[in-house]
Amino acid sequence: MGKSKTTKFKRPQFNAVGLPVNAVKEVEDDEDLDDESCPAGELLEKLHSPCADVREFACASISRVVQQSQTIPGFLQKDAVRRLGPMLLDQSLAVRETATGALRNLSACGGQEVCEDMVKHDILTPLTALLRECCAGFDSSVLLMDDQQKQVEDIANEAVNLLWNLCESSSQALSVFNKAGLLDVVVQCLESHQHNIELALSAAHCLHTVTDDNPELLRSMNTAVLGALEKVLLSSQPHMVHTLLRTLAAGTLWNMKSGLPAARQAQTLGAVAATLSQILDLDAGLLIPELRKAEEVRHATVPPMADMEEQAAGEVAVEEMDEEEAVKHKRKGKAVKTDNDVSDLLPRGREELREATALLTAQQTSLEIIVNMCCSDDPSDDEWEESSSSDESEMGPDGLCGGVSNLMSPLCLSAEVHGALINHSIPEKVLKKTQFPRQEAMDVCHQNPAWKSLIKKMQRVQYRALTCLHSIVSAMDAESLGGVVALQSAAQHLSSLVFGAAELPKDEEFLEAVISAMRSLLQMMSSKNIPQCMSPQQLMSLSEAASRCDVVSVRVNAVAILGITGSTLAKEKDTAATLQMIGNALLQVATTDENLVVNGEALDAMFDVFADGEEAETAAKNIQLLPALKALQPAFKAKIRKEGRGKYSPQQLCVLDNIKVNLRRFIGYLEKVVKK
Repeated sequence: MGKSKTTKFKRPQFNAVGLPVNAVKEVEDDEDLDDESCPAGELLEKLHSPCADVREFACASISRVVQQSQTIPGFLQKDAVRRLGPMLLDQSLAVRETATGALRNLSACGGQEVCEDMVKHDILTPLTALLRECCAGFDSSVLLMDDQQKQVEDIANEAVNLLWNLCESSSQALSVFNKAGLLDVVVQCLESHQHNIELALSAAHCLHTVTDDNPELLRSMNTAVLGALEKVLLSSQPHMVHTLLRTLAAGTLWNMKSGLPAARQAQTLGAVAATLSQILDLDAGLLIPELRKAEEVRHATVPPMADMEEQAAGEVAVEEMDEEEAVKHKRKGKAVKTDNDVSDLLPRGREELREATALLTAQQTSLEIIVNMCCSDDPSDDEWEESSSSDESEMGPDGLCGGVSNLMSPLCLSAEVHGALINHSIPEKVLKKTQFPRQEAMDVCHQNPAWKSLIKKMQRVQYRALTCLHSIVSAMDAESLGGVVALQSAAQHLSSLVFGAAELPKDEEFLEAVISAMRSLLQMMSSKNIPQCMSPQQLMSLSEAASRCDVVSVRVNAVAILGITGSTLAKEKDTAATLQMIGNALLQVATTDENLVVNGEALDAMFDVFADGEEAETAAKNIQLLPALKALQPAFKAKIRKEGRGKYSPQQLCVLDNIKVNLRRFIGYLEKVVKK
């Protein structure tokens, strides 16, 4: 349907990761109550105990129990949020920490509705007070014992994570964040990165969230905030957790770009691009086997600190998170940004695994930031991100649309962003990340249950790289990307990803990303009359694989690829047979696909393929295109009337109405061709 917009990575609705609270005192061993089976009411009643150890035990038990999402309604019915709120300011630091952890897990495992309910019950008032008290405790003028200082920072870490979850899920929470001046508090936590990386990472994640699309917050920016972020960005600690910290700082600075002083914009943009480039230079395929070997060496000399129970808990949490992300991805039908850093869940004594997780999270986040750098700020629809090609200003001869190949996305990069990405070789590095993960790294992770979760993370880096490639191609010109040879090489590489194995990949997230990248690349090549490398058989197998995919955008982009390829072939000689195959495939989709968006894309592709040329005319006659479209027309119009208003957005309906008009005009054009 013409232009193919790039899509901004959005912040997730909520962080699907909670932190199991393990700071429960030995007194628990003497309790004859099994906390896993304890009813919500009884645990909540223990919050009122005069004994701090009992209150701590109750909070820690709630923290663990609510990780089973089916238990959450029982706690909410008994007013758990209101009853846990005062515990954030309990006289006992241990109670504060476990209560904040319980609310953090409740927010993470309960999802958006629970987060909004927590905000409605004014949890942000005690949370804000707690954070301010913690940060006052960071002040060097307040003398604390070392152990007590560490506990205050642990409480702050839980509190910042809870705040992060709430701000991801609730616009009201974000508004409170802005008005309560919490930015300076979170930045103060970020500044702990030299001695407490866990707290700094939590603060960086929170800042990356709250600065995304938040113009009100930009008015609160000051030189101290910018200075703290730039200090992190320019830090040089080699560990991967610090690499992740720099990535999040880069993303936050990009989110704040419109609030930067004019004199610092170019320098900051250069530093952001340099940081992202350095992160993409890291080869996870080599580093992960090295980290795993280092863990084995350490375990051979020093027994692991984490017991098996703790390790299993971390693995289960990772698996559940990946399953939830898969469901979320499938439901939305598009790639969305998800923060899946689970380093907090990993048991103590697994430093190498934490490093590997941080590396992959940093690379995924870097690619998502680059996507956002390549995107305009215009809102786009989740499932149909194309504009109609049938506007009157874009009409070709005979009132027909000019075709996909003539409707490239307008370049949306400023000269500064374009220059920064090119100067740091970002396009080439992104293309390299689209390769399949190294087999050696995959084997290492397969062999150890605790490392197995990294397999999905390595794959997700590849998926994000493919989405990033789509955005870069859509936003840059052919010359900036290396010209004809580089584009043909990239197209050949993408084809090898799809057709290199005996069977086409079935993973929907991979298909969505790779087909999107192929579409944008083939669209650019078509506009420059650069020959493409897909055979007719490959085209058909791609179309068939896409037709079985539940993700709408996969089917839309596969149909668009048929249209782009067909419109190019229509200009060449002896291509009628291939055009017939393409025409039949498009007719099949236009007639049988249950989604109107896909039907419309298939019709639009047919307009492009059969709009002109002797080969196209021959193919159209051979497949009886005119009578087929005449038979399809009333059913398409009826489907729009019957389903349109309830299932599709106004933008989609506008495009469908234009396609309906174009279908009538195209039938008229074919009737003239037949009369020749």
